[in-house]
Amino acid sequence: VQLVESGGGSVQAGGSLRLSCVASAYTYWTMGWFRQAPGKEREGVAATNRGSGQTTYSDSVKGRFTISRDNAKNTLDLQMNSLKPEDAAVYYCAATDWYLSPPKMVVSDFKYWGQGTQVTVSS
Repeated sequence: VQLVESGGGSVQAGGSLRLSCVASAYTYWTMGWFRQAPGKEREGVAATNRGSGQTTYSDSVKGRFTISRDNAKNTLDLQMNSLKPEDAAVYYCAATDWYLSPPKMVVSDFKYWGQGTQVTVSS
């Protein structure tokens, strides 16, 4: 079981980044993106279910971020637009064998995690 993120980097405020996650050999029921800034707890950013296409976003990113998945390719993307300095964090791809409906972003519900990718936003 492996989740591998890519796409992190540095960007100026107002810019965009696209994160991608590849899941090896399995299509999970619910997948999501979480982030953790220094000194803060890990928090949910967005999550989505296989099949139903249900999505959930945190209030802080709603309208700016878009989560999408390709079940055939076992990939999960996060398009991040209008980035703010407070979006800077390590972003993690996560997955669970459970079907979460709606796909709530509770850290303990997600069993599988990627290694994380750094997103830096300068003002």
